[in-house]
Amino acid sequence: MLDLLANKWSALAIGAMEEGPQRFGALQRRLEGVSPKVLTSTLRRLEEKGFVDRTIYPAVPLHVEYALTDLGRSVARPLAQLRLWVEDHIDEIA
Repeated sequence: MLDLLANKWSALAIGAMEEGPQRFGALQRRLEGVSPKVLTSTLRRLEEKGFVDRTIYPAVPLHVEYALTDLGRSVARPLAQLRLWVEDHIDEIA
């Protein structure tokens, strides 16, 4: 579990979804540098473990949103603290 949550893209994706449901494209734009393949893999792993819900809306084209579950929201808090710590100490980390 620590491997999943400590992963750079998992932590950033969870942080991006703290503000509410996000479409794939919006997540990709927010997570600059992530490839579609890596983002897809990350979201699938988070969904499999119960941190993220994937909702498909029947429209043309399909509309898919990703949102944190209660479990995802509960892990978002400590991950946010970790991100803040890193930002505060980035100059000391070489």
